[in-house]
Amino acid sequence: MLIGDIDVLPLTDGTFRAAPEYFGDHVRAEGHEDLFAGDGMAFLPIGCFLVRTGDRTVLVDAGIGPRMRDDGRRRLLIGGQLPLGLRAAGIGPPDVTDVICTHLHADHCGWLYDNAAAPVFPGARIWFGAADWDHFVADPGVWMWDHIREGLRAEAGRGDRLRPVTGDTTVAPGVTLVMTPGHTPGHLSVVVASRGRRALLLGDAIVCPVQLDEPTWQSIGDVDPELARRTRERLFRELEDGATVGAGAHFPELRFGRVLVGRGRRWFT
Repeated sequence: MLIGDIDVLPLTDGTFRAAPEYFGDHVRAEGHEDLFAGDGMAFLPIGCFLVRTGDRTVLVDAGIGPRMRDDGRRRLLIGGQLPLGLRAAGIGPPDVTDVICTHLHADHCGWLYDNAAAPVFPGARIWFGAADWDHFVADPGVWMWDHIREGLRAEAGRGDRLRPVTGDTTVAPGVTLVMTPGHTPGHLSVVVASRGRRALLLGDAIVCPVQLDEPTWQSIGDVDPELARRTRERLFRELEDGATVGAGAHFPELRFGRVLVGRGRRWFT
């Protein structure tokens, strides 16, 4: 997708299989068979986005890495495909100038470091919400791949590649970070804007467009469900303006869409 002069390419690191209960114990597949089409399960991407603007190559989210996370029926994540997508786009790890992690859940930072905790993108600045550092990296009791935590902690003691943010921050021409907490304490979203066009890369602030019609559907990963609900509503309102499209990391087929208003509100791709 072109947003003015900025190229935005959706990529996937693998598959996220979610049962209806992932969105809440009250959720059932009935009435949403289009989403839960795989024997009552939703098969969603582990999404990332490659943003090319000027001389900068920005990776938004870094997948789960070459790993699997099996939480039983509610959630299964299988990764490992991001390098293939980057290579098909003609991008090697040294070409990436910036990596933005919308948050530090394992399926968004899994390719930051290899098994030896060495940087996968050695020349890239790493952007993330500062509050997520305290929640995920500083607290050894919160689940995170050990080599990712080790790599981030080591990185903090050398150089200035780590870029924690606490408010709206410009990363590259036309690429701005905005705080969208609730799913995690430091969750952020990415605004891509050029020549009057605008896109929101939502991370997990909105997990699936169905939440427009089902505002009580949450995510088992939401650390503050009420704040996450208010953030989703704010973002849906932004997507009503007629000039903004959006996509989240787990939107079906990583399709961009917007909110149409009239008789009610509906998601349009």
